[in-house]
Amino acid sequence: MQEVIADIDRWREAGEKIALATVIQTWGSAPRKAGAKMAVTPAGQLAGSVSGGCVEGAVYDEAVAALANGRGKLLSFGVADETAWEVGLACGGSIQVFVQGLDEAIYTAVHQLIAEERGGAVVTVIAGDESLIGRQLFVDGAGRQVGQLTAALEAEARPLVQRAIQQGLPQRLTIGEVDLFVDVLLPPPQLIMVGGVHIAVALASMAKVLGYRTIVVDPRRAFGSEERFPHVDQLIPKWPDKGLTEVSLNENTAVALLTHDPKIDDPALKQVLNSPVFYIGALGSGKTHAKRVARLQEYGFDEATIGRIHGPIGLNINAQTPEEIALSVLAQVVQARRTGEQGGRGAEAQRG
Repeated sequence: MQEVIADIDRWREAGEKIALATVIQTWGSAPRKAGAKMAVTPAGQLAGSVSGGCVEGAVYDEAVAALANGRGKLLSFGVADETAWEVGLACGGSIQVFVQGLDEAIYTAVHQLIAEERGGAVVTVIAGDESLIGRQLFVDGAGRQVGQLTAALEAEARPLVQRAIQQGLPQRLTIGEVDLFVDVLLPPPQLIMVGGVHIAVALASMAKVLGYRTIVVDPRRAFGSEERFPHVDQLIPKWPDKGLTEVSLNENTAVALLTHDPKIDDPALKQVLNSPVFYIGALGSGKTHAKRVARLQEYGFDEATIGRIHGPIGLNINAQTPEEIALSVLAQVVQARRTGEQGGRGAEAQRG
């Protein structure tokens, strides 16, 4: 959605009517992924893309028609091999696109969600009961809703939508005879490392390769210095209870506690345990983690909340060097992001 927001805002200010086309599903060598957007106006204005040029003209016509008649429509296209070559693909494929008029209330909620760097989703009825096609429901990670489907649909869809938000992936669902598309909206992924230790140096480099925004929080000058971390996006030389207030602890955030020092880790845990971050990991042996759990219980955290912590941190790959431990941590972060797993035991090989 972010790729078309600026144009949509400009068109709305000018009083233009707007239709939105969304990629629902692809097969083969389709150039755009599910969730990709194209916004159009009857005046011939376009923003974004749904196919890299293969079917844009046809989608535009259908989107304008949907805007005029007030009915959403699911479109299916096949891209032939010879056409695929023209747009830089090795072979053809198929694509489904849903077109409908822009829902102002849903768009306003999405706009606010993006501005606040929070996670959420828009659920759209794309097939099935004709009376429901095009209905939309916005939900965020905290459960706030805008719009409505039916009470029965919402009851069945709600846990599936929350899981999709946790996984960070758009999904197509079938509930009864109704097909839904869950368009997941998340801020860019970020990894917060508490503790500028050697593991963090390697972990930050690896995370950037995967497209994560990297942040290091450490009040100790010898560890949290620009000389050690010239490659991170943000360096916060403060104690975690203050430093973490400067970043967004949202649904697309992972937090790795790397000092196994209670003076630093515990204030950070107090900040992140009740936040919507998708991953919390803490360095240290099983014995170190047991002591950490006992302290958190004394602070008043319940078993389920403490259970969000991956401790000891990282997948158990028998990691030994700081670089190998960093690899195990990042692998666990990716696993948690893609499966929605909130916590559990980590790599027993870690020492602390």
